[in-house]
Amino acid sequence: MPDESNREARTRPNRGRPNGRGTSDRRRTSAPTHTRLLALRVLERVSSAGAYADILLHSALGRSALNAPDRAFATDLVYGTLRWRGTIDYYLNHFVDQDLAKLEPLVASTLQLGAYQLLFAKRVPASAAVDQSVRCIRAAGMSRATGLVNAVLRRLSLEHHKIALPSVNDDPTAHLTHALSLPRWLAERWIERCGVEGAVALAKACNEPPPLTIRANRLRSDARELLQDVLENFPEATACRFARGGIVLGRKGNPAQDRNFLAGRFTVQDEASQLVVALLDPQPGERVLDLCAAPGGKTTAIAERVGPSGSVIAVDRNTRRLDLVQRAVRRLGLKGIRTVARDATRSLAELAPEGGFDRILVDAPCSGLGTLRRNPDAKWRVRPGDPARLAEVQRALVGNAAAVLRSGGTLVYSSCTVLAEENEEIARHFLRGSRDFAPISKDALPNEVKILADSDGFLRTFPHIHDTDGFFAARFERRV
Repeated sequence: MPDESNREARTRPNRGRPNGRGTSDRRRTSAPTHTRLLALRVLERVSSAGAYADILLHSALGRSALNAPDRAFATDLVYGTLRWRGTIDYYLNHFVDQDLAKLEPLVASTLQLGAYQLLFAKRVPASAAVDQSVRCIRAAGMSRATGLVNAVLRRLSLEHHKIALPSVNDDPTAHLTHALSLPRWLAERWIERCGVEGAVALAKACNEPPPLTIRANRLRSDARELLQDVLENFPEATACRFARGGIVLGRKGNPAQDRNFLAGRFTVQDEASQLVVALLDPQPGERVLDLCAAPGGKTTAIAERVGPSGSVIAVDRNTRRLDLVQRAVRRLGLKGIRTVARDATRSLAELAPEGGFDRILVDAPCSGLGTLRRNPDAKWRVRPGDPARLAEVQRALVGNAAAVLRSGGTLVYSSCTVLAEENEEIARHFLRGSRDFAPISKDALPNEVKILADSDGFLRTFPHIHDTDGFFAARFERRV
């Protein structure tokens, strides 16, 4: 993270001179940095409107004139505040007289952003964290809250070391909630599913930045050659541990600016997501249906495997997100992909070729709780009843997909969560009601994924075990 506050301190004696950064707030002592103000506006929208942080931040940065270091700083401020919001709120509640949840969202977000800098951004001086927070709330049009923000953050800066976080031995749920920043309901669920030790390890992993992982476009690039080429910009790059054709670039940088990305030689895709397509194992010339396909990482991976003689129908209900699929298709130089805007919980019969599809991927919408490293806002957006509600949609998707699969064809159900009702319970419910289908045994799975499958043949990955997103996938074959 760039040491923006130290840069400000160093430039203050020459504040009247141009410093090459082109930011007008350097000239006005009452203005906050554009970086922090941008982060605050994103956080406030996430809190008040339930906006998706990644989409909103990407849009805000695209409209900004921030340079690369400040863009990285803004990204850290947003994602860091969201990752540690549970811990931040625990500290803040010691210094705010009323329930933090009852404060106006803009005030609460300002306090959380300032607290993140005080508690976790070690290179930001405490004085800068407090001062810039006051300037932010004033610039956002709430001068009446400057006194509250100033008083709370100053007390937090001076006294936070006196506050003890709950220990895992005394109260595991409170430890996960307050020390490791999980909603209480999720902490309870993870303890139930993984045990205390596993839940703690998973929560810790979800508070770390994820690796940057790419997939070589097998139609344009050999993975070994690509690895040598990306070392120029990503000197820590190594081959993925499990996914063939996958490369871990490290944890810093922007792969989309690499010349090999612009040339269509790779796609940014988590290793676990790559393994889902390996489990599907599409072959050259096959006809494949990809449900809930946007933004297209798995769609393009399937197309690369079936080649120009095969075909892929990518279905998603969101037309705008399907535009992302088409954009990726053009960049990668792929053929044979058709995008269809459709609600896949309804019949898919009119999309099916004669005899049915050879393979179908149901990459179901889910709670996304396996991707908290990338989407930390999900843990605050998802509610306790959401997984059960989503399970109804997931069951409908699998049922409709099964109806358009040919005899002997392969169906894969996948989700990016770690909760049983969205994972194995969906798979088992499907098998109970579908006598024509059978699960694939672990021994019959492709070698690429066999090591990660359990005794039922279900593929599972976890951030704290495999350093990937948390994914589940099950493969079935139609017998008749």
